[in-house]
Amino acid sequence: MKLWVTCLAFACVATLASAELFSSMAHLETALYAERDIAVAIQDYIHEEEKRLDKLKKIASDFADHSEAALAGDKNLLANPINAYLYMKRFTLDWDKEVAPNFQSDPESAVHKKIEELKGYLPNYDDLRGAVTALLRLQDTYQLDTNQLAQGRIRSMMAKQMSANDCFEIGRLAYLREDFYHTAMWMQASLEKEGEEKNKTIPRELVLDYLSYAALMQGNVERALVLTNELLALLPHHTRAQNNRKYYEKLLEEQRRKQYRRGEDGGEEDKTEEPNKYTERPLDEYRKSDEFQTYESLCRGENTHDYKLKHKLKCRYVHKNNPRLLLKPAKEEEVYLNPWIVIYHDVVSDKEIDTIKRIATPLLSRATVHNPRTGKLETAEYRVSKSAWLKDGDDPVIHNVNNRISDITGLSMATAEELQIANYGLGGQYEPHFDFARREETEAFRDLGSGNRIATWLTYMTNVDAGGATVFTHIGVKLFPIKGAAAFWYNLYRSGDGIFDTRHAACPVLVGQKWVSNKWIHERGQEFRRPCSVNMDE
Repeated sequence: MKLWVTCLAFACVATLASAELFSSMAHLETALYAERDIAVAIQDYIHEEEKRLDKLKKIASDFADHSEAALAGDKNLLANPINAYLYMKRFTLDWDKEVAPNFQSDPESAVHKKIEELKGYLPNYDDLRGAVTALLRLQDTYQLDTNQLAQGRIRSMMAKQMSANDCFEIGRLAYLREDFYHTAMWMQASLEKEGEEKNKTIPRELVLDYLSYAALMQGNVERALVLTNELLALLPHHTRAQNNRKYYEKLLEEQRRKQYRRGEDGGEEDKTEEPNKYTERPLDEYRKSDEFQTYESLCRGENTHDYKLKHKLKCRYVHKNNPRLLLKPAKEEEVYLNPWIVIYHDVVSDKEIDTIKRIATPLLSRATVHNPRTGKLETAEYRVSKSAWLKDGDDPVIHNVNNRISDITGLSMATAEELQIANYGLGGQYEPHFDFARREETEAFRDLGSGNRIATWLTYMTNVDAGGATVFTHIGVKLFPIKGAAAFWYNLYRSGDGIFDTRHAACPVLVGQKWVSNKWIHERGQEFRRPCSVNMDE
């Protein structure tokens, strides 16, 4: 209201003044000063607009250079999880801070509307959170050092280095999930990066604030106090930090008194206290299990089982008297004998793979799993990929691939599921599972009417730079993707009982892209191709 009255008064004075200008030379001189000030105001406006446009030119040039380099050269640029995270951050946090303010003055402009339309194709905050989750999963699974990641290094592969701000945002997103284990790691990396930076990307006191709280939550009160004292050296009047310091000093004094009393009484340290949950990686009960630990060990390429029949494994050409295979026998490599797991090499060509990927790409959607209780398909956090289903009649290539699977396995494809194409994204994985339905899963595959999954055929359609192995947790087998090769195994004994040693998983993709196709073959129609046996273990 005050602003409106002031503006009204100014307008009235201006009106009165303008009405009397012709009668006074003094007022005419005042008008000249006003003209000069208007010129200055316009020049200031032009200067600010030029600064804004220069900034937009720099942003546009940066976007053009980045996209052109990626599209023309290394199309796997975003297959590196560090680059992918930085790309997600670029169009979320960085966009809102650096780009969006430059368009707020004219939200109705054509360029603003065009950019808003194109933003629909760009990463959003859900993608950013997913990228951070994937990066932390990869860090844990493959035991990657935080400082090495911050430097852009994943094993021998290099990506763009992170700034202190980049590290901070990973720590902050972990903090928001109350994951103080990863918060402490990444805030420490941010603090060290901040110390090295000439052009600061994050205030040091902000990092100290988060890091001191993470240290407290991990039970390290002394470190929390040290960090808080450093924060107060930078901001002496930070009220919350002042209160925190008093609280930490009080906690430390209580700890010292408790230790003193224990020493006076000759008592031992109380070992009944529960360990601090924030000093260890956050895991649910399943992920603390031996199976999950074995799964991650296998993903890292470690040997978890001593297979004593390795010397009996063979490689051979097989044709099974099939006319097509007589002309071009299948290259069979035995990996394990019981359960029988084999690799067939060079079963699909690069041209066929390109065709399958081209058809599948527009059909990809988030992969689902069978709910054992309902038999329905649904998404799950333990399976992170996108998939599409291709019918036999979608393209001659699909038809030929299905025929080839039938020729090599000797099984009918008449009741098999459609060819599933899966593309694993950033940190994509599928944790340990069975392909077959167990006896208690009475609803699984009921809608198909073709019985249980008797066998699995898994084709690798890409090589993977790092990670992405298929591992069998009960027997210690690990298969690393080889483009054009396919793994095959039976899920059921001839009796129809499940082979529990076929429990397997798809390890997280560390660097690279992973495309696979699955063909799940069902019992119905195999009665004469793989007949029952009186031997329960056959």
